[in-house]
Amino acid sequence: MEEFDTTDVREKHRFSQAALVSFLSASLPGFPLTSPEPLTIRQYRSGQSNPTFFLKKGPKQYVLKKKPHGPLLPGAHRIDREYRVQMALFAAGFPVPKPLLYCKDAAVIGTEFYVMEHVQGRIFRDSTLPEVSPAERSALYVAAIEMLAQLHSFNLNALNLQGYGRGTGYCKRQVLTWKTQYERAANVEIPAMKQLSDWLINNLPANDNEEKLSHGDFRMDNIIFHPREARVLAVLDWELSTVGNSIADLAYFTAPHVWPSGLQFLTHTSYASLQNVEGIPSLEELISIYCRCRDIQTSLPNWNFFLALAFFKVAGICQGIYARYLLGNSSAEDAYKFAEMVEPLAENGLQLAKRAVAAPEAPVSIAGELFLQSTKGKKILQQVKNFMNQHVFPAEQEVIEYYAKYESSQLRWKKPLIIDKLKEMAKAEGLWNLFLPAVSGLSQADYALIAEETGKCFFAPEIFNCQAPDTGNIEVLHLYGTEEQKKKWLDPLLKGEFQSCFCMTEPDVASSDATNMECSIKRDGDSYIVSGTKWWSSGAGNPDCKVAIVMGKTGNSPGQSNSLSKYRQHSMILVPLETPGVKIVRPLKVFGYDDAPHGGHFEIHFHQVRVPVSNIILGEGRGFEIAQGRLGPGRIHHCMRTIGLAERALQIMCERAAKRKTFGKKLYEHEVVAHWIAECRIAIEQARLLTLRAAKSIDTVGSAAAKKQIAMIKVVAPRMACKVVDYALQVCGAAGFSQDFPLALILLAVYSQKTLSSPCKYCSNSYRFTYARSLRIADGPDEVHLSAIAKMELMDQAKQLAAKM
Repeated sequence: MEEFDTTDVREKHRFSQAALVSFLSASLPGFPLTSPEPLTIRQYRSGQSNPTFFLKKGPKQYVLKKKPHGPLLPGAHRIDREYRVQMALFAAGFPVPKPLLYCKDAAVIGTEFYVMEHVQGRIFRDSTLPEVSPAERSALYVAAIEMLAQLHSFNLNALNLQGYGRGTGYCKRQVLTWKTQYERAANVEIPAMKQLSDWLINNLPANDNEEKLSHGDFRMDNIIFHPREARVLAVLDWELSTVGNSIADLAYFTAPHVWPSGLQFLTHTSYASLQNVEGIPSLEELISIYCRCRDIQTSLPNWNFFLALAFFKVAGICQGIYARYLLGNSSAEDAYKFAEMVEPLAENGLQLAKRAVAAPEAPVSIAGELFLQSTKGKKILQQVKNFMNQHVFPAEQEVIEYYAKYESSQLRWKKPLIIDKLKEMAKAEGLWNLFLPAVSGLSQADYALIAEETGKCFFAPEIFNCQAPDTGNIEVLHLYGTEEQKKKWLDPLLKGEFQSCFCMTEPDVASSDATNMECSIKRDGDSYIVSGTKWWSSGAGNPDCKVAIVMGKTGNSPGQSNSLSKYRQHSMILVPLETPGVKIVRPLKVFGYDDAPHGGHFEIHFHQVRVPVSNIILGEGRGFEIAQGRLGPGRIHHCMRTIGLAERALQIMCERAAKRKTFGKKLYEHEVVAHWIAECRIAIEQARLLTLRAAKSIDTVGSAAAKKQIAMIKVVAPRMACKVVDYALQVCGAAGFSQDFPLALILLAVYSQKTLSSPCKYCSNSYRFTYARSLRIADGPDEVHLSAIAKMELMDQAKQLAAKM
């Protein structure tokens, strides 16, 4: 509910402000009586039925909803029902604004009203969502349809809403209700409305006995979304809610997918044609997601009836709005226009009815119906595959030979010229910053499969400016950075002008519990002073690395740390590496390798490093909040790249098994080797599906709500990769452990028979094993994630048990 979506209170809806203040002062707990500011009242532009108002007094913000004044249609505008259902849903944990009080005394402001908490977020008045990227459109629609499925999964007894509606016979009552409402409001005869109502009453579903809580007006502009995430914060406008058939809600929500061609509803409303709008899931996809969430079949009987009913209902609502305009009590500024919408809506409903169509079956994807790629995602994935095959894989030998040549030289930290050349080529083709939805227009689920592809070559992510830790740092600055920080650091990182590192882990404490971190960030006038030791700071050895994001403790001054939660004592700050006091001490080796091509993993000392106050990110005490936002998408990318690595190791194993003989037969003919190959394929597929599920969860509910899925993939993907590479080592024998074993076998067919003349650590299975094995420690050991997963699973099970009681 945004304040800017309001106007001055319209003349015909004005009421006594003094009477309202007096009533709220006496009846509303927490109402700021002592605030010197007067009560501000603004009227929302939306709200075609019951006038809705934004209230502000001092620091408190509320929303008031009231009946319209004057004569009303019988049975309409039951705001007491809205208040009751919101009370029940809020108590059950369903996202609705918290209801605060109900006033049935019309003498206070002229009609009954109720007050609820103000929810700050995004409301989209245009169902095509033109203000967001295609990837976010998809995520927002998925979040909405999943919320509708959750609503329809409630047990009415558990909600204590017995008697809220009449239950069975819902469809017949709906047809008769809207027929009666229309006839009472009609000012001219519209034959299509009579024909449609006759068809509906003659084609009622045979088994109309479902009793689910139905919203009655579930659409995009009745939903408040999180300011940054595709997550539902509140569902609004429960005036039409009742008990009945849930599929009527689904048809009503998806009606814009079959909207009359060329018909625009009205400004400040949700409905508009969704045909050919990039990013919005198809009707088939929305039905698939809804049915999967409710665990019901995607083939929905009487689907044409429910679509026709939706258009009959919308047409009836339009006629009612126009009737209130004629009576002089409409809430809409442009209510006179609604009359012209009735006939085309009725005609479209009649056409849908006569098609006698069933709900379309959901499409099937090779990655499972939950993880359908968008059209744009499929296109870019294919472009990346083509670029990898044409340019990256053929350059791999040149890059390998460069690092072999300079293995003991400082030049090993620099990039060979071929990498810069490939980066320019990728940028020219638009294959740049693909990991960032706001730039690429891709969802996390889209990019996950791209990350897998780039994971098949150790330097490929950098070619597309998708390398860690820059991806995570860019996400932090994009989500939480100030305009000054974005201009100075984010824009150059997005352009690839320099790179960055991330400093979190410390050598002197158990960093698996990040609250242990002791690096201090102390305020000193217009500066912060950073002091402490960090290690495993990936990328710090890169000559192009110019800035670090450092996590340290700000809530550690005397008397302060005890008053703050341990999760509010740490902050993140930008520290240019050229700042006096920053000392890059040494590269840390991973099983004997310093990971030079990726900038290594360094120990860095910060000794009284002074940086401007403006370098703090988001504010003091927000470090853990930022870390969760950073690590969620980053772990998706990391795990998918690991899956790409495992795919290459499996290729090595299969090719070796097909070429080598022992005891008179090929290696793959030995049952144990055949079983290894099968187990590797199963493990890779399982890890991929779990990671894609986590990616989809981030797209739909955000990193915080998807933390269990993220923790699971952090455990599964490295374990899987270690298993695959370990089997590959066994199949390759002693050669697999040596630096002389070539990885040329994993290249394209033209390289399949080729042996690299220059031995290098990057072409050994042992390097791949050590890399994959180290992931079981990076970002926290498996044991920490397993404990967190167990706690979250116990909580989820407890919630499910409580919901059934």
